[in-house]
Amino acid sequence: MREALERDLRTLRADFIRMISQVSEQLNMAGAVLLEGRIESVNQVHDMDLLVDELEIRIENECLRVIALHQPVAKDLRLVAAVLKSLSDLERVGDYAVHVADDGRLLAAEPPLKRYVNFGLMLSKLKTMLELASRAFTEQDVVVARTVAEMDSEIDDLYEQTQRELVTYMLEDPRTITKALALLRVGRALQRIGDHIENLADRLGYWLTGARVPNDPPLEG
Repeated sequence: MREALERDLRTLRADFIRMISQVSEQLNMAGAVLLEGRIESVNQVHDMDLLVDELEIRIENECLRVIALHQPVAKDLRLVAAVLKSLSDLERVGDYAVHVADDGRLLAAEPPLKRYVNFGLMLSKLKTMLELASRAFTEQDVVVARTVAEMDSEIDDLYEQTQRELVTYMLEDPRTITKALALLRVGRALQRIGDHIENLADRLGYWLTGARVPNDPPLEG
């Protein structure tokens, strides 16, 4: 029985890592549309979102199968719960990547309002967060998981700075309002992606320690 459980958990872990990798690549392509004007990649970002949705359904079914067949306990059950609850966060990352790509296509039709320095920084940090989340999951490293969660504050700071800049543009020149609003949507999408990755990291930490918040004592098993 234990061998069968381990086999199913390996499959679950592999598909979950694949889903993280998929949304990371999707976000990279959306970033290329926004920062480099690669509008030819927009449709591919949409197509990749369908693959993410399919993975979500597959992994959800795998989680339910593990629970039904093996009735896991302690750390194994926390793993399944962490994956199951994280699926919606990863799916939302994919959805927001689509929003970034769509707005990037609109923005590419006209000269930029400003250099997208903060967006570039946000995208770079989000990519790092996803890479570290994958590493934390693969290596079962709670320190790395907590590092990911802490990085979200950097995304929030960049978003707030971008908001202030864009509001200033709109107040000084009403002709910039339409473009500035599109940029605000992009910034909000990137900020929300950070929130969802933070959720993922928090759940990985719970899987590894059994602590629901940093100050909770770890559970056994």
